[in-house]
Amino acid sequence: MENLQEKAKEILNNNWKGSFSIPCANLYPFQWKWDSGFIAIGLAHFNMQNAEKEIETLLDAQWDNGFIPHIIFHTENDSYFPGANFHRSELHPLSSKKYKSTGMTQPPVTGFVLEDMYKISKDKSQTLQYLKTVIDKVYFNHEYFYNNRDPKNEGLVYIYHNWESGTDNSPIWDDIWATMNPPEYTFERRDTTHVDASERPSKREYDHYLHIIEIAKANNYSDEKIAELSPFLVQDPLFNAMLIKSNESLINLYEEIGGNADKIDQLKKWQEQSIKSFKDKLFDDELGAYIHYDLRNEKPLRHLTSSSFSPLFANIPSQERADKMVKVMLEKFGGEHQYLCASFDPDSDRFNPKKYWRGPVWVNLNWMLFYGLKNYGYNDVSERVKQDTISIVEKNGFYEYFDSRKEMHTNGKAGYGGGDFSWSAALLLDMLNN
Repeated sequence: MENLQEKAKEILNNNWKGSFSIPCANLYPFQWKWDSGFIAIGLAHFNMQNAEKEIETLLDAQWDNGFIPHIIFHTENDSYFPGANFHRSELHPLSSKKYKSTGMTQPPVTGFVLEDMYKISKDKSQTLQYLKTVIDKVYFNHEYFYNNRDPKNEGLVYIYHNWESGTDNSPIWDDIWATMNPPEYTFERRDTTHVDASERPSKREYDHYLHIIEIAKANNYSDEKIAELSPFLVQDPLFNAMLIKSNESLINLYEEIGGNADKIDQLKKWQEQSIKSFKDKLFDDELGAYIHYDLRNEKPLRHLTSSSFSPLFANIPSQERADKMVKVMLEKFGGEHQYLCASFDPDSDRFNPKKYWRGPVWVNLNWMLFYGLKNYGYNDVSERVKQDTISIVEKNGFYEYFDSRKEMHTNGKAGYGGGDFSWSAALLLDMLNN
């Protein structure tokens, strides 16, 4: 285990670029929003200064309306498509004047990341001083979501692009692609020059991705216009669970800091409404887990994914529901020939254990499940998730994602996507220290 920890630290040090981290060399040469959060948790275990700087740099790119973009283009680099010149964040009147970025976001993990940094810290009073300098920006980000991404005032926020979900090419989105017919775009992919094309989304999927961005750009990234016009408008259980988890952390931290009664009060109001709507609208009794809701076409997207179980991490389900969810997870995703937890239902004909979010195991979702299962007293299953994660990394290295089929892990080639991947290193380090 000591070797794994040392290797994890080495990767995080190598991917550190002076004021932020990249997810991995070549494939992802910029700063990503939810990656940065997870990376900061790993850094906090051995370099709190860098962990703090990581979050500071991310928040420095916040727009004047509270929005935080999913990619911040710190450097000119043509090894990634679509880059800054395609996204054109400057179209939004309130976008950052200091940084080029995308006009979409990613799951709001920053709130609970700050609380984790505080828990890990050896010098609580110093970390609390730091938190005072950044926490209001995270609060402002939450305010942005509730004011701009909740058109029905349900306490559930929408995403307007599959990249905002973090689960980029999940088979869930196939249902939405079937309602769209975008033009064929001419562009040069960069990702497939770094990794095998069989592990990445297809060209036609990219046409859909770019088409949604073109619609957003044509409307200067106006949330109002996007809510009205985007063919992709989804309430995602992972995204909303991260927001709820981060609300809870902000409440805890503001109470620790003292004062801020108005913010605590507002967070509690958001929390109450969000959790109620989440439970009422996103739980599928028949499937026994949480699902995505297609807001554009007003219909549930009835598929099981690793995101279906992420609400455990945010303490959302009742114990009774949690029991049901764990049973479903073990039956469907936890067979003796499977590593927990595949990103998509292994029984589905859309399941592909090599292709990005269509079936592989991801360390960040496993990390959430590790803590979520513990919350509900499932210590054995939680331990299995941890041991499965250790096992796949030991066998293959710190890859971006991994084959969920155990028999593939014999020759060290069942790790896919980017190698020496930052959040795989950071979150395994955190699990090993727990």
